[in-house]
Amino acid sequence: MRIRSDSFENAKPIPSEFALGQPDGLAANRNPHLAWDDVPDGTRSLVLMCVDPDVPTVPETVNRKDRQIPVDQPRGDFVHWVAADIPSDTREIAAGSCSDGVTPRGKQDPPGPPGARQGLNDYSGWFAGDADMGGDYHGYDGPYPPFNDLRMHRYFFRVFALDVATLALPARFTAADVHRAMHGHVLDEAALHGTYSLHAG
Repeated sequence: MRIRSDSFENAKPIPSEFALGQPDGLAANRNPHLAWDDVPDGTRSLVLMCVDPDVPTVPETVNRKDRQIPVDQPRGDFVHWVAADIPSDTREIAAGSCSDGVTPRGKQDPPGPPGARQGLNDYSGWFAGDADMGGDYHGYDGPYPPFNDLRMHRYFFRVFALDVATLALPARFTAADVHRAMHGHVLDEAALHGTYSLHAG
């Protein structure tokens, strides 16, 4: 399989219109264009994920004006998008078709490919307890890395071809649920990534 985007080049910067945050605050938060081909025979559904593996693991250092987050701080994953049961004949997602703006407390029924189910992204946990923003964040919400992070963040968009039409998932599912459900059913996968940073240096 191969995956590409008209919104950014592989391993190159993602334009801010596809981010949740920019230097002066919230951004347009549009999902980028994605397209894929060479889907293997026998594919009955697709899964799409976007994950940032460069998230700081020491929360008290995040977005502090009095310190910078060093490149070598241990990092973890942050899920920006997970969609399951995408019809097997889907080959493209248009820019802005699944997310076009910031929705406080999260999108509850985001648009997407007909028949697909969109899970929770990790802003659900990040904004938990915030009176203005807390809620269940479904579908795509874009990059918003800490402004004081010295590491360039990478955002990996991965598409998986599965040999099952639907996955056994709870109504309120996460990327971890999808990984468990699709184990043993992946025929092929493809990935590309873009970069994003709010550090001024």
